[in-house]
Amino acid sequence: MLGVHVVKHDNMHLYTDEMEQCFRGRFEVCVRERGWSELERPDGRETDQFDTVDAVHLLAIDGRQVIGGIRLNPTTGPTLLSEVFPHLSSAPLIRSADVYDKTRLWVAKERRGGPRPSVESFLMAGCVEFGLALGLRKILSICEPWRVARNEKLGWTLRALGPPQIINGLACVAVEKYVSEAVWRGICLKESVPGSVLIWNGTARPSYRLPDLIPAVA
Repeated sequence: MLGVHVVKHDNMHLYTDEMEQCFRGRFEVCVRERGWSELERPDGRETDQFDTVDAVHLLAIDGRQVIGGIRLNPTTGPTLLSEVFPHLSSAPLIRSADVYDKTRLWVAKERRGGPRPSVESFLMAGCVEFGLALGLRKILSICEPWRVARNEKLGWTLRALGPPQIINGLACVAVEKYVSEAVWRGICLKESVPGSVLIWNGTARPSYRLPDLIPAVA
């Protein structure tokens, strides 16, 4: 059964194989599909300096197979946006315990599309659920401009931090997304996500309660 597992430094020892699958899955998507040649490694794994002890990995796992993931970094420390792409923001980037930076969204090629709910929608709902669990206000990310409209359609309230710029041949824009129960509910209802998707195995689960969904999921 598909679930989104919260993997942190304190429970990563329980996910040794799954994290290896994650890094190899990221390599397939980021290097081989997207052509980010600067991330090329002979071992077929994609990791960087932001896979730190403070990083949180949300892994979409079906059985024992990792089929997608998201990485989240607190903005109180170094992030991909603050250290590598700060020029994407027209103003100084916020650094706050209630704001996280989202990177490395990926889904295995063979698990994209198909009937709802998709793997990506599970990951998006899980990302908002994580934000609600930790009391986050915002999540920052870098994306292609077409994803802005898609996110708004799903109910995200977001703001561009600066104009789009070309990175590795693609137009990219930095955005801040506001975390709310309404956003979580909207993603679940529009994408047929049945409710809470996060699995807190071996790490402390914050005390939080998600709002009820309308019984008939869209």
